[in-house]
Amino acid sequence: MLATLLCALCVHADDEATELNCEVEVNSDKITSGSKDIFNELKQSITDYMNTTKWTNATFGTNEKIYCKLMLTLSSWDNSTGLMKGDLQIQSQRPVFNSSYTTALINFKDTKVDFTYEIGQQLVYSEMEMMDNLTAILNFWAYMIIAMDFDSFELNGGDPYYEEAAKVVRLAQSAGESGWKAFEDNTNRSAVLSAFTDKQTSPIRQVLYDYHRMGLDQMVVTVDKGRSAITHTLENLGKIYEVAPMSVCLTMFKDAKLDELVNIYSKANMTEKESVYEMLYQVYPSETNRLDQIKKSEN
Repeated sequence: MLATLLCALCVHADDEATELNCEVEVNSDKITSGSKDIFNELKQSITDYMNTTKWTNATFGTNEKIYCKLMLTLSSWDNSTGLMKGDLQIQSQRPVFNSSYTTALINFKDTKVDFTYEIGQQLVYSEMEMMDNLTAILNFWAYMIIAMDFDSFELNGGDPYYEEAAKVVRLAQSAGESGWKAFEDNTNRSAVLSAFTDKQTSPIRQVLYDYHRMGLDQMVVTVDKGRSAITHTLENLGKIYEVAPMSVCLTMFKDAKLDELVNIYSKANMTEKESVYEMLYQVYPSETNRLDQIKKSEN
């Protein structure tokens, strides 16, 4: 009884110290053969792995954990080998200071997800070696979620965690797994990391900081001042577009922020609306219908 109680206390303490509050969904509707039990177990395994692994040396309180959501949609499963294929939607949120509002940091679909998983398989974390492709994918996205969150609170605050993500990429590339190869395409995991660490496109990290810390966090106190900071940092998107128009960081920003920007500028004056519209249209010319809402919204 005492050993059981001590074990429970240790698990609780570890959970208190971890960084992520991760919700997981596994959609297996496209798979019609075999037992569904394995997918329920997979969901629980991923949930436990994300929420009980200690990803950083930072101290997190329960109410400081980063809320994120992983939605795995499986397209195929070979029950003889355990090979599963599909895509993974990654979402994360950040609270805005002194408000009940939360803002999206990531809303991205990883389309090159394949791994082997069998009933009873333990997901084991290792910083020094690649255990399997599933944990490598989870490790990568955990570190990206944390890195971008830290960047939004402190300029370049995510540095240590981008480096951890880079270690994951290097190990996976050495193993020859799909979704990790450099220059394979401009939306895989290698490309995502490069978008936030390469010199040409790393100003996206300045955008993350200015948009959230200098913009949204300040809007609770002074709406106009906070919105002005956001307007200023949007100019950096245009600079990134000039040197790397196909960078995945631009797509990631759009998918996380475009609808929010419409709401932010609903109370702006027409001059500011037109300025923001022009900046965003330069980068996202195919989003005319959504961008038009900025100019149509009333003061």
